[in-house]
Amino acid sequence: MKKCTAAFLSAVTLCLILAAGQPSAAEKLPPLGRNVTIWFDTGGPVGGPYNTIVQNGALQAASDLGCDLKLLYSDWNPEKMIDNFKTALAARPDGIVIMGHPGDGAYAPFIQEAFDAGILVTCVDTNLPQALEKYKSRGFGSIGTDPDVMGTTLAKEALSRSGLKKGDRALIWGLKQLEERGRRARAMIRTLEEAGVVVDYIEISPEVDKDTSMGTPIITGYIGAHADCRMILIDHGALTSQMENFLRAAGKGPDAIFVGGFSLSPATASAIENGYVDIVSEMQPYLLGYLSVAQIVLTQKYGFTGLELDTGGGLVHKGNIGLVAPLAKQGIR
Repeated sequence: MKKCTAAFLSAVTLCLILAAGQPSAAEKLPPLGRNVTIWFDTGGPVGGPYNTIVQNGALQAASDLGCDLKLLYSDWNPEKMIDNFKTALAARPDGIVIMGHPGDGAYAPFIQEAFDAGILVTCVDTNLPQALEKYKSRGFGSIGTDPDVMGTTLAKEALSRSGLKKGDRALIWGLKQLEERGRRARAMIRTLEEAGVVVDYIEISPEVDKDTSMGTPIITGYIGAHADCRMILIDHGALTSQMENFLRAAGKGPDAIFVGGFSLSPATASAIENGYVDIVSEMQPYLLGYLSVAQIVLTQKYGFTGLELDTGGGLVHKGNIGLVAPLAKQGIR
């Protein structure tokens, strides 16, 4: 028995010595994204609350995968998104991440040019259904959440929580003019009108889209002219983050008007805690950045087809904000 035990211990010791001399699997594998360059349009302005979270996810993915990342900013201007795409094309990177706000028609010739040149393209936030159908097998992905579903879900939940009834007045502040992106605002309008709510609609101007502080006179002016407004739904993450400031400027206290919007940020989390925002639909923008970079690296290395990923994170409100507020303050949620 002693000989068997000694032999066993010797064998174990030998295995440990050999294992100690071998690198781990992680040490043997090079970074998957080494020598891969990706140009990434974050969509909004430098420092914007929503696109900064998208950017944070993209930067983390680039760090994890070891690829080179070039960031672009479009101030939420569809024309600038197209211009940035042209700039990225001229640089001939391995891949480009775009936001779909300009729509399929505007992007079509440039996406074609990219794939013809061997440059991968994937889309986040707002889908490009025609591009997805045509290029998915070649690596074009779509990461986000269906805007119609998001708009309908938020509006239905807002009706349920607010207690609005037929004949009550609500404001929707959105981007319904945009082809695909506008489906979210149109879904909210449809849902409220079907419930008999009187809906006022204001289109977000390019100036306010770029600089949310310019939204103050829009809200104060509207509330001053419509004292009977009981609900405001905002189809814009950065403007949602400013609602506490807007309502304070209009002389409204917490819970005076039911407010719903999209996307978390540190300011939005505080507004929920303080009673100025009641419900937020979250697309989890950090995942838009992270997963799109990972998608391009994986496709560039292994030829995987494009991914269709739904990042919808449900609804955030005062009852659950405590769980995610710390992450919102870190720019992750």
